[in-house]
Amino acid sequence: MLCSRAVGNWRPGLAGVSLATVALTAAVLSGMGLAALGAAATVAAQSSPARGSGPDPTLPKPFRVYRSLEAYDNVEVPPDFEEQSEFVFARLMYPSHPNGLFSRSRGYGFVADRDWRQGGVSWTQDYPRADRHFALAMRRLTRVHTRSAEQPVNPDDGDDIYNWPFLAAGEMGDWKLTGEQISKVREYLLRGGFLMLDDFWGKAEWDRFMETMREIVPDRPIVDIENPDAVFHIVYDLDNRYQIMGQWAMMGGMADRWIGSVPGWRGIYDEKGRLMVVITYNNDVGDSWEYADDPVYPEKYSALGIRLGVNDVIYALTH
Repeated sequence: MLCSRAVGNWRPGLAGVSLATVALTAAVLSGMGLAALGAAATVAAQSSPARGSGPDPTLPKPFRVYRSLEAYDNVEVPPDFEEQSEFVFARLMYPSHPNGLFSRSRGYGFVADRDWRQGGVSWTQDYPRADRHFALAMRRLTRVHTRSAEQPVNPDDGDDIYNWPFLAAGEMGDWKLTGEQISKVREYLLRGGFLMLDDFWGKAEWDRFMETMREIVPDRPIVDIENPDAVFHIVYDLDNRYQIMGQWAMMGGMADRWIGSVPGWRGIYDEKGRLMVVITYNNDVGDSWEYADDPVYPEKYSALGIRLGVNDVIYALTH
């Protein structure tokens, strides 16, 4: 069973939620004043079985922190990060595409030379600030007891991926999984896992994304998610969606990436009709969480981004 210790005895009851509450959460984040984290650290020990036979490979990997691609996102670990919880926001780690947005060919050799397993590359875009802001929103807006800190998940870490029923990833035009990683993620989805994939723009990034995605689920099409789908209504009714812009776009950056772009709300269903992959194309949900505490960043983007994330998590845990 995929949903093991990471979820525990999750209870599906939800607290009353409203658009005003979502906006309030974004406003509360503005007062958090998180300071910079000086260095990556591993801060939890893994349990071992009796008789000193070594770590149990079925147990979740310990919490650890990697440096972010963006120095702004290197924030302090919350004081209650070790608290036992019902849900943990997990982020998929992945090796970078040689022709990705942050590749050597685009002038980012200093990034391309980094070991993706140590952070500071594309998979850490928005991490961990966005993850922790969203965890706070989950705590405020639902009855799901959510851990305050995220969990980076390396698909090469044995069976660890199966402990996390919800996985998010961003900058999807930059991922390039190996054959073994592709097989692992495919098995994860077939066991009931859920992927939320975000923040890639334009045809070139879509094509790079598809190099890996078509290998993961070659027999399942990517389709537009229709408005009546439960993922748009399970907590919030989200018929009236709009494009979520990144902070970088608000600053006028990479205009050729987003000007004229049309937002896509796409997905991949399994053979039983369960949505197992949600794709927010030509959108930046990650920035809507990351900058939810920034008074300059438009509140409407954070309000929708948080609601989308809440719906995705509740859908993942109930389907």
